[in-house]
Amino acid sequence: MASAPCPSGSQNSQPSSHCHCSATFMTAVTPLPLPPSPLKVTSSALSTYGKDQQGGSQFKASPGHPLWTGPVSVTGGTRQSPINILQRDTVYDPQLKPLSISYNAASCQYIWNTGYFFQVEFDDAIKGSGISGGPLKNHYRLKQFHFHWGASDESGSEHAVDNHVFPAELHIVHWNSVKYPNFKEAVAGEDGLAVVGVFLKLGAPHQALQKLVDVLPEIKHKDSRAAVGPFDPSCLLPACQDFWTYEGSLTTPPLAESVTWIIQQRSVEVSPSQLSAFRTLLFSARGEEEEVMVNNYRPLQPLLDRKVRSSSQATRGPKVTAWTGRTGS
Repeated sequence: MASAPCPSGSQNSQPSSHCHCSATFMTAVTPLPLPPSPLKVTSSALSTYGKDQQGGSQFKASPGHPLWTGPVSVTGGTRQSPINILQRDTVYDPQLKPLSISYNAASCQYIWNTGYFFQVEFDDAIKGSGISGGPLKNHYRLKQFHFHWGASDESGSEHAVDNHVFPAELHIVHWNSVKYPNFKEAVAGEDGLAVVGVFLKLGAPHQALQKLVDVLPEIKHKDSRAAVGPFDPSCLLPACQDFWTYEGSLTTPPLAESVTWIIQQRSVEVSPSQLSAFRTLLFSARGEEEEVMVNNYRPLQPLLDRKVRSSSQATRGPKVTAWTGRTGS
């Protein structure tokens, strides 16, 4: 199944299925303090995470936040996301296969404002459009992708690397079409979902992303949608696709622990103006008091006894990391 090519000149038009990148990792933006203990993780921007009386993971919404109207618990939750990835603690796994990616651009249906982020939807009846390989035992079908971002360029990503965060993070969501008949059942099932995460950093304009940015004024308000035409999400991936992988959860309710996370070890560049365009969207619907759509990320969750595997040896150990961006104070 052939996908439409990425726009001419797109910086990531030919992503390789696997490679060994140089030891220099992604440009960081600002350090993110880790939570003092796994019992309580706070974020003034979004919510409070803690342990409920039954020992489960709990999200408490900030007053007025549009996503949660009350606590959402995962009783006995032990594999919540996002996490802080410490490179020195990752485990190189030579058995990890290259990630095989094949998307059908024509399956792109529309872009819409969910009231939490903007999301691009795909027709998931298309059997061949998705990913396999990497840490996955089955083929996972493309469902949607969305972004998380902050109120400024100082933070916005959900995952962190060595206590550092990025201005935004892309999530490409897939479901296990071999094991489950539909996305809904996959969300609640073991090995149901696979999410590819990509960090965004400030730099040159991203031509493929611009196609989405141009449509954002049409979906300013919650529940609004617009056509976006054929779109191949692989245009948004870094050219080098070495990755980390771990077993985790959705970062929005129902917080289901059914996700195999595949976090790209290289970031992609977007321009400051492109990222600023994200912040023109609203959490609110037409006729409601306007709430700017920012800080739509979940705080870090405890790793507990999980291991993060790496497809590359290059990222293990503190000597290989070179942070060249701002690191704050």
